[in-house]
This record gives sequence, structure tokens and C-alpha cells, in this order.
Amino acid sequence: MSQEYKNLDLIDALSERHHQLRKITEQLWNENSDIKLSNSEWFIMARIYEKQPAIAYVTKNVDISRQATHKFIKKLEAKGLVEINSVKDNKKNKHIRLTELGEECYEKNEALKAEQERKIADKIGYEQLQLLKDILKADWGL
Repeated sequence: MSQEYKNLDLIDALSERHHQLRKITEQLWNENSDIKLSNSEWFIMARIYEKQPAIAYVTKNVDISRQATHKFIKKLEAKGLVEINSVKDNKKNKHIRLTELGEECYEKNEALKAEQERKIADKIGYEQLQLLKDILKADWGL
């Protein structure tokens, strides 16, 4: 066990590992792509991938302030990764979708994450990784 994680409780250990993995995946993407993206932008793109949700839905389903979410969406639009469309007969409601480039980037990033997952499995064992995933996906009654 890594010394830095030895004395952490469950919540802090999960938080530290999450931060570490997000940092690694963001860094890997940004080192291998001309389109630089933050973890917050990836988080928003994940809510949009293969859907065309209303922007209001996205802002409610990310743990980012409404104003920051709108700012990130504008950045994604400027990078050509998302497209915003007005809803017919409703000027206030807008839908968002990934562009072809956005989908391509999202899928490449998913492949980068899968490679990291494979490296973790190589280190801790496939069965251990699967057990960890099952535990994290289980209903914890919270």
C-alpha cells in the first residue's frame, strides 16, 4: 500500500484516488491532443454523449454551478465540440449535442481511460478491479 494512502479513511482514499485518476487522464489527453480540455468539460461532454439534452438538464446534472456550466458549454462550442440548438416554439429552452468532432474526442478519451483501467488491472489483478467496480456501483444505501 502506498504510504500516502495508508492512514486515509474510505472517503478521503476515494477522493484522493479520484483526483489522481482525473489528473492522469486529463494530462494524457492534453499531451496527445491539440484540443485542450478540462475535467469539467469532459464531465459535461459525458452528460451529452449520444443524447441531445436540454442545457437546463445538463446544468442540473453536473456538480458545477449553473454559471460555470454555461461558461464551459460556451468553451466547448468555441472548440467545435458541441452544437447548441433552439427548441422549436420555445426560445428559452435550448438543446445541446456533441458535434462529430466532439464525439470523436469523447470516444478517444474513453479509449485512454480504458487503457488506464487495463494498467490498474495489470497492477492489482483483474478480479480485484472487477470487485472494486462492483462495490463502487452497488447501492450503498446512502
